[in-house]
Amino acid sequence: MNSYVEKILNEEINKHPEELEFNQALEEVLKTISVIFDNHPEYEEMKILEKLVTPDNIVKFKVDLKRDNGDLETYDGYRVQFNNSVGVYKGGLRFNSHVNESVLKALGFEQTFKNALTGLAMGGAKGGSNFDPKGKSEEEIKRFCESFMQGLANHIGEGKDVPAGDLGVGAREINYLYDAYKKIKNNDEEGFITGKPIEKNGSLVRKEATGYGLVYLLNEIIKIHPISHEIRVIISGSGNVAIYTAEKCKELGMKVVGMSDSKGYIIDENLDLEQIKVIKEQKRGKLSEYSKGIYHEGSIYDAEIKADIAIPCGCQNEIDIKRAQNLVKNGIKIVIEGANMPDENDAIRYYLKNNIVFVPGKAANAGGVSVSFFEMEQNRLKEKWNFEKVDTLLKTTMINIHNQCLEAMKEYKLDSHDYLRAANLASAKIVIDKLIKRQ
Repeated sequence: MNSYVEKILNEEINKHPEELEFNQALEEVLKTISVIFDNHPEYEEMKILEKLVTPDNIVKFKVDLKRDNGDLETYDGYRVQFNNSVGVYKGGLRFNSHVNESVLKALGFEQTFKNALTGLAMGGAKGGSNFDPKGKSEEEIKRFCESFMQGLANHIGEGKDVPAGDLGVGAREINYLYDAYKKIKNNDEEGFITGKPIEKNGSLVRKEATGYGLVYLLNEIIKIHPISHEIRVIISGSGNVAIYTAEKCKELGMKVVGMSDSKGYIIDENLDLEQIKVIKEQKRGKLSEYSKGIYHEGSIYDAEIKADIAIPCGCQNEIDIKRAQNLVKNGIKIVIEGANMPDENDAIRYYLKNNIVFVPGKAANAGGVSVSFFEMEQNRLKEKWNFEKVDTLLKTTMINIHNQCLEAMKEYKLDSHDYLRAANLASAKIVIDKLIKRQ
């Protein structure tokens, strides 16, 4: 590793040893882009790495929620505006009990590179709260969103910082956050948040974007790493990303044989995706309600399922070294991340050591933020684009991301399985160039 990179990485880890998630993200990125600093020793004097690893701004606030029974609960609210050298801050809001500053710094750091890789004018940010909507009434969720926006509203806006949804923040929560902001600000802004309902100037394809985009990228990878038989896929998760990944996989002739939620997983050779949509999108139910196939409690990555492609769309660090070993043993050839940082670093190293094609989330799940950008453009231009136009732009963006990875593989003489280094190097180069230009 380059001595400058090693020095900054060690300094950051020693500065905040308790921030495990952020340190994990720093290690994953910095070790893989070290060669850039070998080629540019002048970057040390310019303090490029210090700028790259330090958030521009961290907003913290308290969020009060009055429960239906009259009890008052207080949660933490955050917005980590990590880096806007490429464009306006852009990144989702996450409502989950595991949210803390370290998690959001890690995600904001990753978002900076993901957004750069799209080729669109977006910087990186992330926000949210340790509030969990699960088990809360509709009115409680609405009141929480209103209270959360009170703390957030003055820090976001068109041309400044544009949040979207993420884990625990779906169409329902975005709708409540939208209404709260409009009431607080009393202006005609529409592009201050994305993932909005269509009737509130949202974009078509937003619900499908991350899943569809992932499969458009996957399809390009399969052209280079072909699988000669019918392709078998397992997917963790059963939210928007997982469902629409499965939908596009099936549309392109792949066989999805397993999906999961936080409690367990199903194995079904003839997976009924429409029933899963009803359970998850309409009833907000559990996958154990699925009436076909076989249901098991636990992680799908502990199961003995023969498959070619694993697509983790569940939660952060859901795949450790033991689960990675199990996937390889079961014949997995490609691991492509639908979620943000679902693989531990040891798992990633194991994939690459065993010649598994590994595609990080910053490349694979960039479709969601890409369509968010297209929503911003429609709001700015006061236009409404049809499904075909947005879907075509999404597909083009994902193919361009793949091409950038191929170019990085060629430039840095990388193994064709190593999309991690390729994506990190391609995106880091974009961010660093922008940082230099604004000095």
